[in-house]
Amino acid sequence: MSVRKLIIIVAFLCLATGCSLVPDMVRQPQYHNPFPQLARVAVLPFTNLSQEPTVDGIRIAEAYYSELQQIPGFEVMPVRAAVAQLTAHGLTIETDADFQEAARVLGVDVVIVGAVTDYTPYYPPRLGLTVNWYSANPGFHPIPPGYGLPWGTAEEEYIPESLVFEAEFALAREQLATQSPLFERTEGGGVRPVSAEFPLGDETIDGAIDPSATTVPGLPANWPDPRGFIPPPPRSSPPDPMAYTGPIIEHTRNYNGHDSDFTTALANYYYFRDDARFGGWQAYLQRSDDFIRFCCHLHITETLAARGGTSESRLVLRWPIGRYER
Repeated sequence: MSVRKLIIIVAFLCLATGCSLVPDMVRQPQYHNPFPQLARVAVLPFTNLSQEPTVDGIRIAEAYYSELQQIPGFEVMPVRAAVAQLTAHGLTIETDADFQEAARVLGVDVVIVGAVTDYTPYYPPRLGLTVNWYSANPGFHPIPPGYGLPWGTAEEEYIPESLVFEAEFALAREQLATQSPLFERTEGGGVRPVSAEFPLGDETIDGAIDPSATTVPGLPANWPDPRGFIPPPPRSSPPDPMAYTGPIIEHTRNYNGHDSDFTTALANYYYFRDDARFGGWQAYLQRSDDFIRFCCHLHITETLAARGGTSESRLVLRWPIGRYER
C-alpha cells in the first residue's frame, strides 16, 4: 500500500471516528544534572522571610528535596537526616563559610539553602523562592546562567530566548560591576571612595582574573569574558586554588497562580503525573502542598536549564481515553 493511500485511509478514519484513532502527541521536557562534580546534595530547611507565619521551612525543603531527587544525576540526602547530623556535630551556621563546612560534615558535594520571600496559600496562590547552592570545595566558583549552553554551535539558535536574556543580563551585570566606582565604609558610618589600584585596603575580590592572563588589551583585569559561558577544555593539572566562600549557584523567582506561563507549565506537569484525584491541574492551585511542590519543580528545572541541564525532550503518544484527557 502506498503512503498516499495510507494517509487517505487515516484521514477518513479520523473523520468517521472523531479522530479517536489519532494519539495525542506531546513533548515531555527532560532534565539532568549538568555538573558531575556536584552529584551528592543535601537540602537544609528553608528560612521564612515572608509575612506568612504559617510557612514551614522543613516542609518547603522536603518538597524541594523530592523534586530534585527525581532529576537524573543527583543523590539527595533527606532533609531531616541532614539536620540530625549537623545537630550531632554541633555546627552553628552564621557565615557562607559555615555552609561550606556543613557540606564537608555531611559528606556531600553541595548544600542547598533556601528562603521563602513571599507566600500566600489563598487563590491565586503565590510563592517566592530564593535558593543558593554552596560547594564543599572552596575552589569552585559561581556558575552563571548561560554556562554550558551550546554557544557558538549550530544548536545555539535553539536556545530559548528567556535563557539568552538571563545569560546576557547576568554577564552585563558582572561586566558593569567592574566599571562602578569603589567605596568603603568609614568608622563614622559613612563611605569614602577607594582607588581602583588599591581596592578596599588589603582585601581582594573573589574570582578576579590574573592580569597576566588577560587576553584582551584595554579591559580591566577582572572583566568577565563572555567566552566563560563555554566550559574550557581539560587541563593537564588542576588550576591553582583561589578560595571562594559564596554560593556557586543562585536563583530567585516569584510564582503566581494567575500567571499564564505558570499555569501552562502546571498543566504540562500535571499531564505527565497520571494524578487520579479529582479537579485536574486547577486543583493544584487549591492544594498548597501540590502548589509548593510544583513551584519547587519549576525552580529546579529553571536553575538547571539555564546552565545546560536539559536533554532532548521525549515524544509521548497517548490516545484520548478517560484518564488521559487533558
